[in-house]
Amino acid sequence: MVVLCAIWGLQQVVLKATADDIAPIMQIGLRSGVAALLVGLVMWWRKEPMNLRDGTLRPGVAVALLFGVEFLLVAEGLRHTSASHMVVFLYTAPMFAALGLHWKLPAERLGAVQWLGIVLAFGGIAYAFLGRSTASSALPGNALWGDFLGLLGGVAWAATTVVVRCSSLSRAPATQTLLYQLIGAFVLLLAGAFLTGQARFNPTPQVWASLAFHSVVVSFASFLMWFWLLRHYLASPLGVFSFLTPLFGIVFGAWLLSEPIEPSFLLGAIPVLVGIVLVSGGGWLMQQWARKLRANETVKS
Repeated sequence: MVVLCAIWGLQQVVLKATADDIAPIMQIGLRSGVAALLVGLVMWWRKEPMNLRDGTLRPGVAVALLFGVEFLLVAEGLRHTSASHMVVFLYTAPMFAALGLHWKLPAERLGAVQWLGIVLAFGGIAYAFLGRSTASSALPGNALWGDFLGLLGGVAWAATTVVVRCSSLSRAPATQTLLYQLIGAFVLLLAGAFLTGQARFNPTPQVWASLAFHSVVVSFASFLMWFWLLRHYLASPLGVFSFLTPLFGIVFGAWLLSEPIEPSFLLGAIPVLVGIVLVSGGGWLMQQWARKLRANETVKS
């Protein structure tokens, strides 16, 4: 899970690093197409047919559109803000997903710890936006717009999660759900790249390496590994690790791209990261704490 978080934190940095030779929107579209082909081959090898009559077509189209919109927002946002900012605001998705599932599914009601996490996270977001000193910031003047697009990307990602959990896709094979998403991103982002004049492709070694990393490692292998982990381990303790992804994004952005880390952004990012932990694994953390207290009482008695 730590390796997956490092991969997901690195992807925005690699997109930003190669943006002069291939626009992020073009690169994400191409990687989605390659990954869709690889997922299709895996389904063929496993003899998993793409059943469009199992009730998943309508929600499948919905998650395809939402997944495509998410990365349209990410690609456009990366033109204006830093990779470290993008990964932090994109990974606010667990908070929005928790709110949506709280409203849609009685079994997903939020507890007190999770509400605390949401309050902390949104307080951190507000501070990161409102506490910034534009005059002293080393980022471009329109970085706030890029940050806002990253936040909207997190909302789109959360909406995708809610649709999957609340529809027939929750019973479909993970490969089928992933294929819907990748096809949607491939179609929407390539169309967006050509319509906005961002279809440039300068085939440098760095661009080919980036495409290989994003197509094979990020969009194919890491997502399949994530679904494998969800089948073998509890989701809550895995979710606790999700705070590492934006943390890796900040570190990689500063290290590999020499991106500035403004104090106001860092002060806002800390409660966001704490909020992610509390929302994603608050219930499990409370159970572990209660179990430890009971064990201590047993030892004392």
